[in-house]
Amino acid sequence: MDFVRFAGRFWFSENKGTIRLSTAFLIGLTVLQIVMAVLVNKWNAALFDAIEQHSMSGLTRQILLLLVIMVANIAITVAHLTVKRKLMIDWRTWLTEKVTDRWMNDGRHYLVSHMPGEHDNPDERIAEDCRIATESAISLGHSLFYSCLSLISFTQILWSLSGVVTVDFIFEFNLHGHLVWIAVIYAGLASWLGWLVGIPLTRATNANQTAEANFRSGLIDARENSQAIALIEGESFEKKRFKALFDQIREVWSLQTTAWQYILAFSTGYGLLSMAFPILVSSPRYITGAITLGALMQSAQAFQEMASALSWPINNLASIALWRASVERVLNLIKALDTVDEEITKPEHHWIVVEQTDKPVLAFRDLTIAKLNGPVLASGINMEIEQGDHVLITGNTFTGAKLFRAIAQLRPWGTGKIELPNDDRLFFMPPRPHLPANLSLREAICYPQTGTSFTDEDLKRTLKIVELEHLIDQLDNVDIWTRSLSREEQQRLGMVRLLLNKPHWIFIQEAFDSLDALGEENMLRLILQHLPNATFLSITKLENAAMFHKKFLEL
Repeated sequence: MDFVRFAGRFWFSENKGTIRLSTAFLIGLTVLQIVMAVLVNKWNAALFDAIEQHSMSGLTRQILLLLVIMVANIAITVAHLTVKRKLMIDWRTWLTEKVTDRWMNDGRHYLVSHMPGEHDNPDERIAEDCRIATESAISLGHSLFYSCLSLISFTQILWSLSGVVTVDFIFEFNLHGHLVWIAVIYAGLASWLGWLVGIPLTRATNANQTAEANFRSGLIDARENSQAIALIEGESFEKKRFKALFDQIREVWSLQTTAWQYILAFSTGYGLLSMAFPILVSSPRYITGAITLGALMQSAQAFQEMASALSWPINNLASIALWRASVERVLNLIKALDTVDEEITKPEHHWIVVEQTDKPVLAFRDLTIAKLNGPVLASGINMEIEQGDHVLITGNTFTGAKLFRAIAQLRPWGTGKIELPNDDRLFFMPPRPHLPANLSLREAICYPQTGTSFTDEDLKRTLKIVELEHLIDQLDNVDIWTRSLSREEQQRLGMVRLLLNKPHWIFIQEAFDSLDALGEENMLRLILQHLPNATFLSITKLENAAMFHKKFLEL
């Protein structure tokens, strides 16, 4: 129900008119599919009656009718597939955007990673589980609706073909629609047994998705940090880590295999029995001459259709298990994001208060920085930083990094107040600038703005200033820049981004630590030279950093 409440808003979104029209078309085409199935059932009876009567004219008539039915069925099936897939991709688009917006909003993607709960690998949940949750929901919903219509249609046919059978058991009575009751009992027993057999598969499927996601995450982590791994010769450790992660997959795979063995054994026997059972239960009336061969075949087909409709749960057991596991993974991420919102807005929590004032001053008022449900890292921080000040943060650099995140409203854990200046041009420089992959170098530098935000002249001039002239010819090249560029080049590109944006307030967190002492000094001199009125706070291990700063904050 939680998924229905959240994802069901798709039908009330901006494009609700088009969405509802597509849904109506899908329902209408499903009804036509049932109409075609009923026509095929009646055609089947007429065909076998013509064969039994040795009627060539009747056989010819049925062949021509089959051609008409075939053309209509093809047209309906193709149209149904087109509408269904459009609805699938539209719903997936909507859900992906909603979850992505919730996740990539005001630092929630960072905060949620520090919250307890089952919400690991959010990228996998958004990319894969949103797809399965929407596509499978529509497929399962369609097949369930089709089964309901099929049950109604073929129950009526089977009831009329069953006639009345006299049963002499303890006492004699007339039983109407005996084939219908047999089909209900047959499908009910099969569904109950199938449900019991399928319970382990649901658990194994959920565990398998988690194990697969963890393995992929480990591989991605190794790829992104390949240089660091190579420098410290960590390959042996990574191999052991990969093996441990893959061993989890093997363990879950074994559980899945066992679950599938039970399901396969049951479904194989059930499938074989379903082929013969309808003929066996209908043939006595044909042998006694109560019905024709056409009626026998029509009864058998109607019995199969009705039993198949009643067996929808067992026939879709694996799909339901996969869909349910994906839905739970999506919902767990959404619930975790809800928890972040709730925790931040709880009045009883004494979080760090961040407010913007009408003064060009950054102020810390009785500020305490702590861990989530953990110890205090720094307390009693009181300071006013005016525009144009250059502040060096000393002491514990890790706590200094957390102070920057608190200023950016990414770490609410602690107490006190941070007053932001009346200027939204705050610029944070982490140890490695984010250079999005598979973009041109121009777009990566301009991020998060567009590639046309700065002119070619500005880009080339700034690249020369920071000694990256050799990258000018690569501005339009597309690459994974975090892999093709050295850490020093990446940090110099961070300086390019800084000089292009010309912010008034700069927060430098070891942003030039891969450069030698002279190189880092040159970067600081460039800031003083090209942004003389800017305020900056620095966290650095540069020995003579004090010469570039006027104030000091020791943590």
